[in-house]
Amino acid sequence: MHFRRLGNTGLKVSEISLGAWLTFAGQIQDMTAKELVSAAFEGGINFFDCADAYMNGGAEVVLGDAIQGINRSELVISTKVFFPTMEGPNGRGLSRKHITESIARSLKNLQLDYVDIYYCHRYDPDTPVEEVVRTMNDLIARGQILYWGTSEWQPAQIAEAHGIARELGLVGPAVEQPQYNLLHRKRVEETLMPVTTRFGMGITSFSPLAGGVLTGKYNQGIPEDSRAAREEMSWMRGMITEERLEPVRAFTAYAEKLEIHPAQLSLAWLLRRKEVSSVITGATRRSQLESNLRAAELVSRLDNEVLEDIDSIFENFE
Repeated sequence: MHFRRLGNTGLKVSEISLGAWLTFAGQIQDMTAKELVSAAFEGGINFFDCADAYMNGGAEVVLGDAIQGINRSELVISTKVFFPTMEGPNGRGLSRKHITESIARSLKNLQLDYVDIYYCHRYDPDTPVEEVVRTMNDLIARGQILYWGTSEWQPAQIAEAHGIARELGLVGPAVEQPQYNLLHRKRVEETLMPVTTRFGMGITSFSPLAGGVLTGKYNQGIPEDSRAAREEMSWMRGMITEERLEPVRAFTAYAEKLEIHPAQLSLAWLLRRKEVSSVITGATRRSQLESNLRAAELVSRLDNEVLEDIDSIFENFE
């Protein structure tokens, strides 16, 4: 496992990380989650990503249980705040009140004194950015978080946060977490990366396999045992369109020609970018996790010819 700096900070994160979205306290049993965390740590992963909105805090509870027994100093734990997790009009967003109450709840769920990274899960148009920056700075001063970041913020919003932080002598966001994959790349590469590079921010990308579409498992339809076949995951079926599957089928065939699993090739393609600090992966079983871990070894095989071939397959995508 290789470790990359989180932007210009001194924090080092594993280039492959394990996320809890949809799986912990949801799709998999708690014991399976614990086994996956243990296997991930043994495989070199030190970065585990979560959010207070995942199963309304349930995923944090499962992750908190799963990391018991692992030396805290060897772990990088992140969680997020924004989506509704409490009753009432102040039970969501990025107000000082909601952030302050949410970090206390998250730390209790995770059984931790602090989290390494605390993300603003989305931009809040109802809260002044200065209030967000000041609150995050206060959490750092209190030792409840070490770094803070943004997720799916627009470049101008990120720039505003940094401008305010610089003007007031406060700590700006160190990392952005966008969706980034072969089917969703233009916004990240053309508008986001120039801004994160300018401000020395890391990128921790989520949904690297586009909900599993890039693995090729939906090429011939939705398997009965797949995530998209579950009734509570019916929203995923809107992502499995013929428009998307056509290039994915070509990509799957190309990966097979290279004797690489398409999921591994997708992850290696992301890791080719030095702007990416870590790729957040999900897993429901150990074999998936182990396959993902091997992706980091394949980056060296992505020469200019391979990258050009991949670009030609997805040339009509964003």
